[in-house]
Amino acid sequence: MNRAYSLRRDDFQRVWDDGKAWSHPLLIVRARANGMERCRFGFVAGKKVGKAVARNRAKRLLREAIRQRLPAIPPGWDIIVIARRGAAQAEFKDVDAAIEKLLQRASLLCNA
Repeated sequence: MNRAYSLRRDDFQRVWDDGKAWSHPLLIVRARANGMERCRFGFVAGKKVGKAVARNRAKRLLREAIRQRLPAIPPGWDIIVIARRGAAQAEFKDVDAAIEKLLQRASLLCNA
């Protein structure tokens, strides 16, 4: 994913503090409107997810699931996707379905 889609530290904290959250057993999505012409994303996998290899795998799965949905996400949002404990061991289809479900619940997917 291009760096233009990445959240910076201050913006990340703003989403964390002021954003609305939706949860699933595999992950959590936090979102906040940013008033820009594009969406920006942050991906988090804490130490509860596992060691470095597991955390990196979880973030790769999350990034790929978001990348596939990027055209369907309306511009103007800062979104943080947080991996939960089982995300690193889950198959991609499970993580992908969880992302789809949470983005729909958050009304962050266009039906195009």
